[in-house]
Amino acid sequence: MWPWLERIASACWDRVRRYGLTRKGEDDGGDGGEGDAGAVDELLWSRDLARHAAGEFSFAVVQANDVLEDQSQVETAAAATFVGVYDGHGGAEASRFISNHLSAHIVRLAQEHGTMSEDVVRKAFSATEEGFLSLVRRTHLIKPAMATIGSCCLVGIIWRGTLYLANLGDSRAVVGCLNGSNRIVAEQLTRDHNASMEEIRQELRTLHPDDSQIVVLKNGVWRIKGIIQVSRSIGDAYLKKREFAADPSTARFHLSEPLRRPVLTSEPSVCSRVLSSQDRFLIFASDGLWEHLSNQQAVEMVHNNPREGIARRLVQAALKEAARKREMRYGDIKKLDKGVRRYIHDDITVVVVFVDHELRSEDSASTSVPELSVRGFIDAGGRSSFSGMNDIT
Repeated sequence: MWPWLERIASACWDRVRRYGLTRKGEDDGGDGGEGDAGAVDELLWSRDLARHAAGEFSFAVVQANDVLEDQSQVETAAAATFVGVYDGHGGAEASRFISNHLSAHIVRLAQEHGTMSEDVVRKAFSATEEGFLSLVRRTHLIKPAMATIGSCCLVGIIWRGTLYLANLGDSRAVVGCLNGSNRIVAEQLTRDHNASMEEIRQELRTLHPDDSQIVVLKNGVWRIKGIIQVSRSIGDAYLKKREFAADPSTARFHLSEPLRRPVLTSEPSVCSRVLSSQDRFLIFASDGLWEHLSNQQAVEMVHNNPREGIARRLVQAALKEAARKREMRYGDIKKLDKGVRRYIHDDITVVVVFVDHELRSEDSASTSVPELSVRGFIDAGGRSSFSGMNDIT
């Protein structure tokens, strides 16, 4: 089982939480200056390369909003790797809550079930949603805007050669595979829950046959109830619970009619995949990356470049493309303050996980895991925390 122990998890989370509020750490692995000599991107930071249970990973974040709404984490242990990308909207509270609670729920539920499974992941998402909605209720009198805050949630867990994936919203996981002719090919592993996609609009119309305004084209963008693009999330209580939908304090997100039923859901798309020798690496990223790079462009960049700093390279490629679309240069973007940059690009988080199959085979061949392992957390500020932990038995 997972080599983390529930009874010491709270102490570790307290340490992680402090790091999660820090933007740029002393162990930051990149300066964000590649491609524009003499110009450093002060809002981009990275961990260029680190180890996980079955290979290596690279991690990078760039901030665009006044407050960074993306949160993300990589947790490593002797026989498992956890990756989470949480793209918040309306504020950072929901994404921070997920970062602080979701993996702990997975540990607890895996203990109770005695194994990792798709059902464990679903229940962990449900517990996280319930926990955040409870927080919204408890704080509603002093911070009513919490009801309008939500987050996409993308999680990948590699355990004993199987990848478990769960997704809410439009962050995305893509695998780079070698085909029969030894060419790298992108395969999208998750489904984007975004109203810009016809299948999502049709899904919403089927679920709400009596609501002609369930999806509305507003200023050239398809939005649910004319407000939000993603159809699944953690949080966004005002679009799920009547008690918050009718609250006058959420007037900025006012619904034209009473909420008859939830218009968003927290039910994730969940799947699992046995990793084959052709699966070379995984890319987990918020939609800010995929807005500017195709799946195939991203996997080819990873395949054709050194591992070290590859997540940073992907972020910079997206920023250069965002600049090109505005007839600017990346160097011009670097000069912009956070907040202003949001008009050019979104917060972007990228985690690239390399799968070294010779290491994975060694883990799979073992019938037990070591008694002591390392749990690591690398947050959206480039900081990391590692603590020794006993195994779950």
